[in-house]
Amino acid sequence: MSEIPSDLRFTESHEWVSQEEEGVVKVGISDHAQEQLGDLVFVELPDEGATFGKGDACAVVESVKAASDIYAPVSGEIIDVNEALADTPEILNNDAYGDGWLFSIRLDNAGELDELMDADAYREHVAED
Repeated sequence: MSEIPSDLRFTESHEWVSQEEEGVVKVGISDHAQEQLGDLVFVELPDEGATFGKGDACAVVESVKAASDIYAPVSGEIIDVNEALADTPEILNNDAYGDGWLFSIRLDNAGELDELMDADAYREHVAED
């Protein structure tokens, strides 16, 4: 079974969210998602300064099998992106919860974090997949 850290929150579409500082979260894709996608070969990240609503498609990851949209788990402004993924997208396969983060968002509504799944709920969600 995939690794599911207990300190993260998750979406049904397999993004994870980590509270970084007051009002800012880091976002990536879960270990389960990268396993399902296979070897990643390309990542298209959002532009810094772009704003997205919760659930908006904001990035794309491509593997040897398929391309998959990444959705904003919360509303807000992109304040940082993981530039290393442009040259080495396989970081996502090797370290989905660490160096494989995608972007950081400054939250418009911190209450949206409460709508995300905790690790136990996500574990159940993955088991149903």
